[in-house]
Amino acid sequence: MITIKNATVLYGENMEAVKANILIEDDKIIEVSKNANGGKVVDASDCIVAPCLINSHIHMGDSVAKDAGDGQPIDKIVKPPDGIKHRILSETPPEKLVESMSESMNYMLETGTTTFVDFREGGFEGVELIDEASMDIPIRKIVLGRHDSFLDPEVETSDVKKTARKLLRSCDGIGLSGFGEIRDDVAIAITDTCRKYGKISSIHAAEYHNVQEKSLRTTGNTEVQRALKTGFDLLVHLTSPIDNDLKFTGLNGVPVVSCPRSNGALSVGIPPIKEMRDNNIDVLLGTDNVMFNSPNMFHEMEYALKVTRGLYRTYVPPVDVFKMATVNAAKALNLDTGWIQEGKVADLMIVKLTSENPVLSLINRAESKNIIGLITDSRLILKR
Repeated sequence: MITIKNATVLYGENMEAVKANILIEDDKIIEVSKNANGGKVVDASDCIVAPCLINSHIHMGDSVAKDAGDGQPIDKIVKPPDGIKHRILSETPPEKLVESMSESMNYMLETGTTTFVDFREGGFEGVELIDEASMDIPIRKIVLGRHDSFLDPEVETSDVKKTARKLLRSCDGIGLSGFGEIRDDVAIAITDTCRKYGKISSIHAAEYHNVQEKSLRTTGNTEVQRALKTGFDLLVHLTSPIDNDLKFTGLNGVPVVSCPRSNGALSVGIPPIKEMRDNNIDVLLGTDNVMFNSPNMFHEMEYALKVTRGLYRTYVPPVDVFKMATVNAAKALNLDTGWIQEGKVADLMIVKLTSENPVLSLINRAESKNIIGLITDSRLILKR
């Protein structure tokens, strides 16, 4: 049992700042009140207690390829199977991959992220490698695997389903590079299989304008239309929507992971986050390739908030962006975390307050040194 005392707590789905204590037993929040008390006491005076962050899209394997390919066109860097990153991954010894991924996971913990969604390259071996890399690290991983056979233009859908079933025995779903590499019937075989086994299906879509133009030219549909028709649960990017892409995504209730810093690094645009929200899309945030960005969700939130305000020349509430890294992600990924409330899993960070605005204190100013403690996976990790 743990009591966090004297904190400014971001309470509930709307992150209302309240002065309170938090009583935790095992991994559950038992009580949030001024009178909560019991067990080990952690003094959080002059601190914010907030839900830990969720990185909803990352390529962990890219940890071995930091800053490679800068200035090259996006397709030359990341397009499978021959992009720069894929060549580096294939040439890197497994032990080096494991070491670099472990370093990135520890960095995420140091910067308040306790859950990440990895688009896992490398097929069955890739899943094994991330399991090895995360061993003994108290971080929650959601692994979306893939297999090179999905890219074969001649592959039979029966074989796709067979491979997908085998993958899903050891991971949480399937995450695909995009429609430039797979057929629509292959996509349907994958989403159907994921749905049958209660696993997540996700795909990159509309990351930049050229892929949208190609999709329209070759199929008569945008990548977003194809993703919705083939039944994916979670879309990544939508930086270059056209026609009614955002409208239909919202109507279909499909959440979208936005990766603004990655889009900026690759010169493909600024994601239309305000328009996504205006179309009732639940927006999540991810840091994307470690190749381009540190997996720091504080940096992602700050960039997302400021670039969106700049793009639309209007005020965007900070709490809306903070929820993209907490509440929205937890709901989309069906996690019992994401906000602080009685009965929820205790996945919390204790952070020194650096301004009078608790949410902006986190988004604009929080650094690793400001985090004095994490509670995750039933463990209290104190840094002070």
